[in-house]
Amino acid sequence: MKKQFAILTFLGVLATSILFAQSEPDSAAQQSQPEPQVAASTPAPAEEAAEKNESMHQVLKQKFIDGGVSFMVPILICLILGLAFSIERIITLNLATSNNNKLLGQIEDALAKGGVNAALDVTRNTRGPVASIFTQGLLRYSEGIDMVEKSIVSYGGVEMGKLEKGLIWISLFIALGPMLGFFGTVVGMVQAFSDIEAAGDISPNIVAGGMKVALTTTVGGLIVGMVLQVFYNYLVSKIDGLVNGMEDASITLVDILVKHKLVTQK
Repeated sequence: MKKQFAILTFLGVLATSILFAQSEPDSAAQQSQPEPQVAASTPAPAEEAAEKNESMHQVLKQKFIDGGVSFMVPILICLILGLAFSIERIITLNLATSNNNKLLGQIEDALAKGGVNAALDVTRNTRGPVASIFTQGLLRYSEGIDMVEKSIVSYGGVEMGKLEKGLIWISLFIALGPMLGFFGTVVGMVQAFSDIEAAGDISPNIVAGGMKVALTTTVGGLIVGMVLQVFYNYLVSKIDGLVNGMEDASITLVDILVKHKLVTQK
């Protein structure tokens, strides 16, 4: 939870600085140019790049304001929270990834040299869900192969639940972002028709302005949904790979225990 809060705080500060930072015009540089027409006709590459960066920043900020702060802020919050959970899951899953073949080799060497206690020392000193599952299986070796397999399956479900922790919130923000965008669009359309009714005439400027503001929230919500969907699919694929590796390694561990005659095969 502390990791998620730290990531959330960082993303919140970053988003706030990007959206609400005011770009200061370089008025002193403009006043020092005696021939503005010549300078405008031959702009420096650095000045052109700065103008493009400023214009992009201003466009994003203006689009955010056009959509309405009351509607765009919740969409931005969905993006920040979704990214915080996604980054936390990515870090956790990468830390949970281990070299299963290397671990199995170390366990087999430990069993051959020092028995189960030596193998337990290896698993307890190794980070990751696979090592935790192996520890539970090795602790039950004296109760037979049935108990070893049951322990591995039961604790594997616990570890899988830990890996999937937080995905439900990411899926919530994937659905909530576009929904908030559509809600803002509907409210903006209602406001546009109210303006038309108040004006007493269907003016193109009134219709176009209302439609632009209304559809901006939809664009923002769809961007949030698409970005978070990419992270969600990556996380699901990563979890599937970890689970498959856990299952294969667990089967190999049982075979190793049978090979060293620590448990009897059915």
